[in-house]
Amino acid sequence: MPPLEAHQAKILKFYRRSRRMPSYGEIMVLAGFKSKNAAHKLVARLVDRGVVAKDATGRLIPRRLESAIRVLGVVEAGWPSPAEEELLDTITLDDYLIRNKEATYILKVSGDSMIEAGIMPGDQVLVERGTEPREGDIVIAEVDGSWTMKYFRKRGGRVILVPGNKKYKPITPKEELRVTAVVKAVIRKY
Repeated sequence: MPPLEAHQAKILKFYRRSRRMPSYGEIMVLAGFKSKNAAHKLVARLVDRGVVAKDATGRLIPRRLESAIRVLGVVEAGWPSPAEEELLDTITLDDYLIRNKEATYILKVSGDSMIEAGIMPGDQVLVERGTEPREGDIVIAEVDGSWTMKYFRKRGGRVILVPGNKKYKPITPKEELRVTAVVKAVIRKY
């Protein structure tokens, strides 16, 4: 394995184990460098390759640490049909799910008010800040000092937040509504 890919693999292993990107000092140790300057040069090369990026504060964020996953075909969810395995493409989950890495984060779901939308307690939702909500989007919002996740609806010029569970009532803000993010994906492990 070429040296750059070997260093990238070590950073990926650290990221998977620690659930965070390593600091420059930690990269220095991982790569066996004797100076942080060498770690800075390695990071610059990884940034140039699109493997990592820096956020607004200069901290490292992963871009393409993970390798692409093969797309092998289509599976029928209706009546059974003959299956054929054919390599159609490769994608990374980042490319598929995330448009703006700096504005994207994950929240763990608590409660059952969105179960009819397919969002269950214990799921995680991938959300993006700074996206203007459209009618029918699922949003993360602060309503009169409390946080919730609901459908974004407009009725007669007013915004209401509608649950995805008939046992709950829609929420109409009394004083304040601040939509902070739009849900982009649901993540569930089986």
